[in-house]
Amino acid sequence: MVTAPIAISALLALIPYLAAAFFSNRIAAFHEKVPWIARVVLPAVLGIPYALVAASTGTLRWYWLALYTFLPVTVAVLMLQARRVDQAQRGNWRDYLILISLGLAVDLRWFEAAWPPRLAIFNKVLLLDAGICGFLMLRQLDGVGFDLRLRLRDLRIGLREFLFFAPIAVALGLSLGFLHAHAIWPSLIQLAGACLFTFFFIAVPEELFFRGWLQNLLERRMGRNRALILTAALFGLSHWNKRTTNFNWQYVLLAALAGIFYGRAWRNERRVGASAVTHALVDTVWSIWLR
Repeated sequence: MVTAPIAISALLALIPYLAAAFFSNRIAAFHEKVPWIARVVLPAVLGIPYALVAASTGTLRWYWLALYTFLPVTVAVLMLQARRVDQAQRGNWRDYLILISLGLAVDLRWFEAAWPPRLAIFNKVLLLDAGICGFLMLRQLDGVGFDLRLRLRDLRIGLREFLFFAPIAVALGLSLGFLHAHAIWPSLIQLAGACLFTFFFIAVPEELFFRGWLQNLLERRMGRNRALILTAALFGLSHWNKRTTNFNWQYVLLAALAGIFYGRAWRNERRVGASAVTHALVDTVWSIWLR
């Protein structure tokens, strides 16, 4: 049941994500006018959604509140430092520390115990918000391409990479026994709903993290192709514990191969929207017809 505190918390959690996705230039310009101490402290408001949800469900714990309040501030401090010492944006140890920490927290579900059942998605969105505040607002990392005002070319690139990857994925997945074909056809409303949910809450967050931030930074150190391959490999490894408690090597292999095509879609014009289209199409087709 969606209560008023949960609905308000969802709105508060989505504001940084959607504001950066659709109004990034305006937000960044406004952010630059704010005193630096305020910019560092402001991300602490990300603790409010947790406080509202936890208080309304009787699960409030001070240590989780402290985590969701001070972790975004820590990210902000480190990103402000990285901006000062690495003005050429070649990549600083602080960048990779934040990426590793946020990535592991999501992948290993470190903080999901803070949330009542079926509300753990708040954790992923709040950590994404912390990264957005750090990398986009304070670090002002360029070349990310986090703009969800999709252009026709984004759709073409995303669809093209999906069509390149689909035959490989289907042939390999079926031969490995990872994919299983299902002859079903959902309604258009169900299909559209699944695609939109996947796009905004799975594809975009993962593409922003792996392509907009990680692959973007690695390119500056090792070049386009090596960065593409390494990011795809790390993306594959992030799926090692999905759908199993053991090392799911089939999932890792297919996800790593998918990462190549997601990375190609992103780097074509450095647009997260394009790679998220590919990603959303792959995940939607898989979840409906091939899971």
